[in-house]
This record gives sequence, structure tokens and C-alpha cells, in this order.
Amino acid sequence: MNQDIIAGVPLTWYVWLSAILFAIGVTGVLYRRNAIVIFMCVELMLNAVNLLLVAFSRFHNDPGGQVFVFFIMAVAAAEVAVGLAILMMVFRNTKSTDIGFLNRLKF
Repeated sequence: MNQDIIAGVPLTWYVWLSAILFAIGVTGVLYRRNAIVIFMCVELMLNAVNLLLVAFSRFHNDPGGQVFVFFIMAVAAAEVAVGLAILMMVFRNTKSTDIGFLNRLKF
């Protein structure tokens, strides 16, 4: 029964939802100044791409897209771990997570 519900949703809805999520992520990266919010927006963009890959994988009955999503999630987790470690070191030096303060690191 669960597959009937998933199969009943048109592919274009997944494409539109993924495009909206990706656009929200891009807007957040471009207009926000807080590094933590920027990391969250990058993750939102990655999740939008993952949603699209899973939808197309399901539409074409090919599990290759879902396997690729697994690797994207693993790389995203590593990226977040390294990015947050760098952000913690920047916060220790500048006492702020604002990316405008990163100009102070230029010497």
C-alpha cells in the first residue's frame, strides 16, 4: 500500500519541491552572514539534490541513484565535521561566527 502512495505522486512534484528547497538554500548562502546558518543552507541544498536523485531513481526503477545518495550523505557528514571544527577555531579567535570577521585572519 505504501508504494501505491509513492507511485501516485507525480515526478514533477518532486522536481518542484527539490527546486524550491535548493533555491531556499542558495538564498540563505548568498544573504546570511552567520557561518552556522550558511552550513545549514548548504546541507539544505545537498538534501534537495538527494531528494531529486531518489525521485528519479524510483521513477526509472534503478537503485543507482539511491546508492549515490548514500555516498553524498557520507561526504556531507564529513564536510560538516570539518567545517564545524574550523568554525570553532575561528570562533575562539574572533568571538563571532559572522563571516565578515574572517577578514581579520588576513595578515
